Amino acid sequence: MIAAPSADVVRPSRGGRPRDPSRDGVIRAAILRLLADVGYGSLTMDAVASEAGVGKATIYRRWRTKQDLVVDTISYLNRAEATPPDTGSLEGDLRAMMHSLVSVITGPTGAATLSLLSTVPHQPALATAFQEGPLAVWRQAFDELWARAEQRGEVPAGVGTSVVAEVPSAVLVQRWLLTGREVDDAFADEVLDTVVLPLVRSIAAG
Repeated sequence: MIAAPSADVVRPSRGGRPRDPSRDGVIRAAILRLLADVGYGSLTMDAVASEAGVGKATIYRRWRTKQDLVVDTISYLNRAEATPPDTGSLEGDLRAMMHSLVSVITGPTGAATLSLLSTVPHQPALATAFQEGPLAVWRQAFDELWARAEQRGEVPAGVGTSVVAEVPSAVLVQRWLLTGREVDDAFADEVLDTVVLPLVRSIAAG
């Protein structure tokens, strides 16, 4: 399960006491707990400050609004997990990336994300921020992975932008969101070995 990193890149201060980046991990962990417990609608900046054991000024030095706070936190934690691996092969890269996605789905970030899903359709600004934040993080990571496979000659040009490239993450997310069944590394391996790699080999052979 993903653990909240203890430090972040220091953003420019808006005045007053300088930021203490060592508190970022504590604040992010508090945000995830509150999202999972009370949901986005009941989340307040005051509640985050209380849960994290910091003053409200500490929160407002980092984020101007609740939306900024939530999307930035979810994006940051996804980015920490979505670093495209480079194992030297498409199979190795996909397996490592899918395992990383499993760890996010099954950890605090996944629980917090689930709590947002009922809210996103009713708040266009939050939906846009979510698309441009955490969803973009994973999309870009998978794009890089497929682009390297094309450069190595493992797949023909264009596969990385085809529906085949969407399968690895789509099957995991569908099981997570729609079925309620367990999502673990064994399931990710099954998807890769019985669905994704056979499709890739078929395309490469054709």
